[in-house]
Amino acid sequence: MRNGIVVIALCAAVALAGCQRTGFGGGFGQPAPLSPAPVGDIQSGQLPPAGQSDFPDAPTTQGPSEQELQTVAANAPEVTRDSMVGRWTISTGGNSCDVFLALTKWTGGYRAASRGCNDQAALISAWDVQGKQVILNDSSGNQFAALYKSGEQRFDGTTAVGQPISLNR
Repeated sequence: MRNGIVVIALCAAVALAGCQRTGFGGGFGQPAPLSPAPVGDIQSGQLPPAGQSDFPDAPTTQGPSEQELQTVAANAPEVTRDSMVGRWTISTGGNSCDVFLALTKWTGGYRAASRGCNDQAALISAWDVQGKQVILNDSSGNQFAALYKSGEQRFDGTTAVGQPISLNR
């Protein structure tokens, strides 16, 4: 019984030791407050109206014209799903990012995932091949873009809103 009391007392001492406050600076209260950041001159003035700024327009990449796309579509070779699997760089609206196409069945065709996209291309979640076209769909199953093979490892087309888009490796 005496050993049981010693064990209980020892456990209580360890538990209480864990509850001790060590604090900052050797346990002698709160740390000293930091000095405030220096404040520079404050300027005031009228902001330009919304939508107007001194910044130049963002650069855009010039895609193929509508007539060029029709020519590409008419002369486009057949596309197979197996040839599309893997990483592609997608370019639209002056932005480019990576799109990964897999053969996993998904709503709207097969699974697609994007990386580094900061525009509508980030919504691509499915793809499929329909004849000579590669179709990219968003997560709702809506068509995002349709592309035709225009080179050995390149596809060109337009988004659903008519913006030029390309895929290449």
